[in-house]
Parts: sequence; C-alpha cells; structure tokens
Amino acid sequence: MLKTLSRSIRQYKGLTILSPILVAVEVAVETFIPFLMGNIIDDGIQKSDMSYITKYGLILLAMAIFSLICGAAASWVAPHAAAGYATNLRHDLFYHIQDFSFANIDHFSGSSLVTRLTTDISNVQMGYQMMIRMTVRAPLLFLFSIMMAFRVNSQLALVFVVMIPILAIFLVLILHAARPLFRVVFRRYDTLNRVVRENIRGVQVVKTYVRADEESDKFKRASKGIADVFTKAQRIMSLNGPAMMLILNLSLLLLSWFGAKLIVGGSLQTGELVSMYAYSNSILFSLNMLAMVFTQLSIAQASGERITAVLQDRPTINDPKDPIKSVANGAIEFQHVNFTFNDSPREILQDINLQIKSGEVIGIIGETGAGKSSLVQLIPRLYDVSHGRLRIGGHNVRHYDLRTLRDNVAMVLQNNVLFSGTIAENLRWGNEDASDEELIAAAKIAQADGFINEFPDGYQTHIEQGGSNVSGGQLQRLTIARALLKKPKILILDDSTSAVDTTTERMIREGLAEDLPDTTKIIISQRIVSIKDADQIIVMDRGQIQAVGTHDELVKSNALYRDIYQYQEKKAGDEANG
Repeated sequence: MLKTLSRSIRQYKGLTILSPILVAVEVAVETFIPFLMGNIIDDGIQKSDMSYITKYGLILLAMAIFSLICGAAASWVAPHAAAGYATNLRHDLFYHIQDFSFANIDHFSGSSLVTRLTTDISNVQMGYQMMIRMTVRAPLLFLFSIMMAFRVNSQLALVFVVMIPILAIFLVLILHAARPLFRVVFRRYDTLNRVVRENIRGVQVVKTYVRADEESDKFKRASKGIADVFTKAQRIMSLNGPAMMLILNLSLLLLSWFGAKLIVGGSLQTGELVSMYAYSNSILFSLNMLAMVFTQLSIAQASGERITAVLQDRPTINDPKDPIKSVANGAIEFQHVNFTFNDSPREILQDINLQIKSGEVIGIIGETGAGKSSLVQLIPRLYDVSHGRLRIGGHNVRHYDLRTLRDNVAMVLQNNVLFSGTIAENLRWGNEDASDEELIAAAKIAQADGFINEFPDGYQTHIEQGGSNVSGGQLQRLTIARALLKKPKILILDDSTSAVDTTTERMIREGLAEDLPDTTKIIISQRIVSIKDADQIIVMDRGQIQAVGTHDELVKSNALYRDIYQYQEKKAGDEANG
C-alpha cells in the first residue's frame, strides 16, 4: 500500500523531507529550554547573579524564537506538501478510473469510487500531513525529553520508567478497540453516497411517485449508520484524555514526593525539579500526541487500503501490442460468443453466431433481459466476450487500438447523458474539431435542428447536468446527433428513440439511410415499426438468438415475433379507433 501511494508524492518530495527536518530542529531546541531554565533558577536566581540571568535569559529568548520559526515553517511546509500530495493522488486515481472497463466499474460501484475520490483522499491527506509533522514530532519529543530527564537526575527519571508503560498499555488497548470501527465507517459512507446519488439522479421519479418521505427515511438510516459507528469509536477514543490526565497527575505527585526528598537530601536542586516537571509534561504530552496520530493514521490506513485497491486493479480491457489503427468497414461477425458478468455463473449470452455485412441495417428485438444491450456492448469492447470470437472489419476486436475501435463504433443508449455546457459543446463530444456546418448537418439528420433553433440562444443554449432542462425526446435526438459527428463505421441505437414520436423516428431512419448508406446500423427497439424495414431482424430470447430474418419471414416462421407484431398491430388499431 505505501509503495503504491508514495508514487503520487512526485514534486513534493522536497517539502516532504524538509518538514521532518524542521520539526526535528524545533524539538531539539524546545527540549533544551527547560534544562536551561533550571540552570537559570539554580545558578542565577538563587545566587542573585544578574549577569548570569541576563546572559542565559537572552540565549533562552533566542532559542525560543528560533524554535518558533522552525515550528512555523514546519506548519507551513507540511500542509502544502499534504495538499499537493492529495492533488496528485486524486489526479492519479481519477485518470486510472478512466481506463477502467465497465467490468472494473461494476466491481467497485460508482458510489464507492466517489467516496474514494473524496472522503478517502481527504483522510489520507490528513494522515500524510500528520506523518511528516506530528509523527516525527511526538517520538522525538518523547525521546529527547527522556534523555534530558535522565541527564538532569537519573534517580528521579525512573518515575517515567514506571508510568510510561502503564500509559502505553492504556493507549494500545484503546486503539485496538477503536481501529476496526473506522473500516466499518467507510463502507457506510459508500452506502450514504449511493443513497444520495440515486435520489438526486432520480429526483423526478421521486416527486412523481411522492416518495420524498421514504427517501428521506432512507437517507436518515444511512446517515445514522455512520453516526452510530463514529460515535462508538469516539467514545472509545475519548478514554485517551482521562488516561492521560491520570498518569500525568500521578507522575507529578511522584515527582513532587521523591523530588522533595532529594532536595532535602541535597542531591537535587530546585531548578532541576522545575525542569523535571517540564519534561514530565513533554513526555506525557508526546504520548498523547502519538495516540491522536495513531487514531488518524488508522483512519488514513483504512482509506489508503481502499484507494490502493482501485489503483492496483488492472483494467480488464487493454490495448494489444501492435494494435490495428484503422477499421476497414462495418462488417461484424460473432463466432460462438458467450458472455458473463464478472465471472458470474449465469451466462448472459450463449453461443451467439451472427454475420452482419457492412452497410446493413439490423433490427434487434426481444423481451427485457433477453441480452440485447449486452450483445451490442461487446462490439466497442465495453465488455469483452467470455468465450468465442468477435470480428469487426475482418479482424478480432481484441486486436484493435481501443480509441480507433470506439471512434468507429458510435453507441446511443436509451438513457444517454448530456453534460453541463452548451448544446454545441455537447455535440462536439462526437468530434471536437467539427465545424458549425457539420453540427447543423448532424442535428438535421437527428431531427434536432428544429427545436434547437427554437431556443433563444440556439446552439449556444446551456444544457444543465444530465440534460435536465430538455425533454426526453430532445435529449435522445441530441445524443443521436452527437454520435453522427463521429462519422462511424457502425452506429448502434439501443432503444434510443423510445421517447420520440413515430413520425419523427421515421424521419430519423430516412435521414440515416440517405446520409450514411455505408454505415452499419444496429437498431434495438421494442417497437416493430422501428425495425420493420431492416435488412435483417434478430429475435433474442434468454441470451440466445432465436431467429434471424426479414419482417415478412419472421411473421411467418417465428411465433415470438409474430405474437409481438400482432399485439402491437392490435394496439395500434385500437388506438386509431379511439
């Protein structure tokens, strides 16, 4: 984990090294100050030597100022190093996720990845800042204070030999009890993020079905789940304070008792006892600081393990060596293809054999869960086939450069997404160098130019995140136009005209046939009227191809297709008759 996370330090190595050095100098000077104060009391004040007091008082002042400067510098350097490190780590994590296949993302879930990019990285940043400052300061303060205490009076310093192990045992027991709870907290953060994400994305459905109260209860339960575990952990950690004060007060009591005896016996001076009091505070304070550090580092470790799991997860789909950089045509061939999700025992697709010529129009129909979307997602390698072979343009899809393949296969989904920005900016996702004329041409084919020009700002109209300020039919037409700008060899429309009326849908099909005659077009639809004129229609059922043929052939030969057709024809007739 540390090796993986440390790769993100990069340009902040200098600040990372400088911070512990500054802290070490600060602590060394700070721990010498009580020793000097004891000398001033014993050799200056008690002997009424003002010159000694003045001389060493100025030295004491200079040391205090120097220690303050080093401490202030460390306080500036450590947060800058930690913030820079967190920026790099967030960058590395985000860009690594961009290379993930759908299978990788399914493995972690979207809400969990968001938690790792936000809460977990913030925890690691805090832990890193503590590691290069307080994790150095606390042990050095403890070590230097012990050394100086034994130098002042080795007999009195034995008090610490007895009391420190007792406090250490307390702290270890407390940390051991609290540490597992922090791991539970982050899993509950994932749940909370999932609830929030689902609610915000589905806010229209929530309001339509008047489910705001139920969603609020779900949020309260998720939030309370975090609060309960965190409260339990904090209750355990709050025992640090009483344990610390108990040992501190016992140490001061023992120092006073044995110190008084040593002073009476003439083997200890008053100033030395004052120094021992100061070192007692420093030693016990450093242990308490270590307990705080270990708490934060425990949280950071749990978060670091979650981040490392993502960084070490290799994308399941990668570019091959010497990849093919061009797609000759839109011919597609499935050869005994099987497909399962993440090694699930249930096969989504079974023994798919299919040949599609370049430029053909293919319709796919079947009941929900038949495997239609899974079939077409294999074409641009959003998922890889589990068994068998898939060829495009005469070559196995695994042999193509991924960018080349996906630039030549455009997919439009039923629930496609628009991003915040103008309509023109969204369309240029298909081709960032597209001219205004090319935008308009694509929009006309997709039957989007008309409603775009009805907006006051036309193609510069701002689109809200997710396309929430346009209708479902408008969103689908915009995403079709965006796909057309790629000028693909293969165009896949996955139920992407479901929110469009039949007249507009017919005009879109006619535009595609006229302007993209050489592009292979695959249309998934629940409406037979949308695929009736296709060169081939594929009927799918339970992950298998049940039949392939033209509309007329399937009406005669396939019972499932015939039942769907007759039902939709009857429904259309009933609607026409009122």
